[in-house]
Amino acid sequence: MTHSRKSHGELADLLADARRRTLLLAGDLSGSQWLGPKLDIVNPPLWEIGHLAWFQELWCLRGGDFNAPAILPGADLLYDSARVAHDTRWSLPLPELDGTLSYMRSVLERVRERLDAEPENDRLAYFAELAVYHEDMHGEAFAYTRQTLGYRKPATAGQSRNAMGPLPGDATVPGGKFLLGARPDDGFVFDNEKWAHPVILRSFRIARAPVTNAEYLAFVEDGGYRRLEFWDQDGQAWLKKERPVAPVYWIKNGVNWMMRMFDEIAPLPLDAPVSHVNWFEANAFCHWTGRRLPTEAEWEAAASLADETKRRYPWGDQSPTRRHAHLDGGNWQCADVAAYPEGDSSAGCRQMLGNVWEWTADAFLPYPGFVRDPYKEYSEPWFGDQKVLRGGCYATRSRLLRNTWRNFYTPDRRDVFAGFRTCALDDE
Repeated sequence: MTHSRKSHGELADLLADARRRTLLLAGDLSGSQWLGPKLDIVNPPLWEIGHLAWFQELWCLRGGDFNAPAILPGADLLYDSARVAHDTRWSLPLPELDGTLSYMRSVLERVRERLDAEPENDRLAYFAELAVYHEDMHGEAFAYTRQTLGYRKPATAGQSRNAMGPLPGDATVPGGKFLLGARPDDGFVFDNEKWAHPVILRSFRIARAPVTNAEYLAFVEDGGYRRLEFWDQDGQAWLKKERPVAPVYWIKNGVNWMMRMFDEIAPLPLDAPVSHVNWFEANAFCHWTGRRLPTEAEWEAAASLADETKRRYPWGDQSPTRRHAHLDGGNWQCADVAAYPEGDSSAGCRQMLGNVWEWTADAFLPYPGFVRDPYKEYSEPWFGDQKVLRGGCYATRSRLLRNTWRNFYTPDRRDVFAGFRTCALDDE
């Protein structure tokens, strides 16, 4: 467990900000949308907002003690995601919306009161910061849900779309010893980032930008989804089961391709990164092009190395702004891959934070000497059968990210705002 660097006053403000964001992302839902259809890849929004309050209460008010009384009687049986099976969440005796919102307000008020009353409580500060980031992650999940179910895009203010065109070419990253992972002086980090450890990298060439829709369209029109030689064994099994012909939200309209974004259908933005592709699709495209996915060590090196130092963000140590990266919602659609040149890494890679998550070649595994944090369900149960993604997407809160941050999903997931960039083969 790492200590928070933030004051209790700052944490109280962050908790309030995270809650405002949650209500902005979900608060305009109505009627049946609060439960929505029963799908494997989404939660009922009514359950999910109650879960946020429960998580905050469990860790900030009950200290993780399931024997301590809950504000809402029986809350553990309703909202504990580790013990409440996903497919039962639509049939639970959940409080009505007004009752759920009241529970959320009550928990937040009590947490902020406790932060004010216990300014030297480092353990409370850690769990308050954890609760902020947990709510931020669920906010991103609300965006996935809205896209999956075809709801309108969130009603948040954002800038106009960045139409900047493509960014072809590779950047060269020198080989040598690289420290993969976070350092103890990095502040709050998650257990799966701990700790920095040496890996040996060969010099490699990595694309300056993620694969665009135009590039991926060439794969689609060359019959890439029918040519099994480009797909590994698990990918072939997925193809046989799902029978896709293109990325999940692409729609063929005569000779033209369109794309559904939330509840709107528009022409495919050719210079934006391909999004909503799973690991199997990314890997098959790489085989088709004669390239490969980067390892997560290569990805982190391309994002962070600057001479012999390691940066917190691709551009340096300054926190992300709208000049650096497409984060925090923006206009709820991907920017072109050439946008945000001020966010380039020292190697010359663009958009390594924001726009789309990027699949890497690696399975999600613990770093050497892994020790789980108090929230044991965050990383440990998922080691082995998930693939690592890096970099965040346009729906990710900027305060979550740094070059060492690891995301993870099963390789068949297409609901995530995920794309990828490629590396040249080692013998090129």
